[in-house]
Amino acid sequence: MGTTQAANGTVAATAPEPKYWHLRTVLVRALDSEFNTGEVLPNERDLSARFGVARATLRQALDQLELEGRLVRRRGIGTLVAAPRMGVPVSEAAEGWPGTGRDSWRIVDAQSLPAPAAVCAALGVPADEPVHTVRRLRMMHGQAIGAETLYVPDAVVPHVPAIFAKSSIADSSRARSVLRQLQRLELDGESRSVELGVAEEEQARLLDRPPGTPVLVLTTRYQAQGGIAAVAVSTYRADMCRLTFGASGIVDVTPAADPAEVRTAS
Repeated sequence: MGTTQAANGTVAATAPEPKYWHLRTVLVRALDSEFNTGEVLPNERDLSARFGVARATLRQALDQLELEGRLVRRRGIGTLVAAPRMGVPVSEAAEGWPGTGRDSWRIVDAQSLPAPAAVCAALGVPADEPVHTVRRLRMMHGQAIGAETLYVPDAVVPHVPAIFAKSSIADSSRARSVLRQLQRLELDGESRSVELGVAEEEQARLLDRPPGTPVLVLTTRYQAQGGIAAVAVSTYRADMCRLTFGASGIVDVTPAADPAEVRTAS
């Protein structure tokens, strides 16, 4: 058991490193030096023998590396070295207003529902007031890499047909109507923040991943008409994506109440 020096000068004992975590570190070095992208790893029996560990320990380490996006399992093939994460541009220049020609999202549906409390506060609407809630998917190479929920108050898009306003059924026509009206507004600016999270049941289903899978959660606040006109919460697969901000991909990390918050460089 190791020790660590605390801020007050006391020495505290630390828990020993789990065997599977040590093996995970050893495997990372092996992957970087001995294997190429797409190459199939030896079977579990051979790997267990090589590293002198029980197969249960090996499976824990492999599960961890799959969770991190370093490995991918294919039924009938085995465990392969995963490709590097894809660079996904999330800047204003790359995306623009939701629904514009530069937009790379695909509509799923839309409903009128109360938004989460933090979103309501940003939009300046009461917590129990329904807003237009548009769900979309971002595709790359034919695969869903991101799931987005876009929240837009009625006051921002007042000309959505009444037939949609009276219906609680999820519908893609409502989504197209909301997006068309958003495009007519003049965008004053936007702010973005990103943090690490886990996929809830609905996001996991859209991304074809198990609930609890690590994701990158990007929140975008669109400014128009002197306030926040819309808020988009986008959930990206952390095992496949690295988000790039601005033309250079540089981000400015600013101190905040939440240390995970990252804002794009101006």
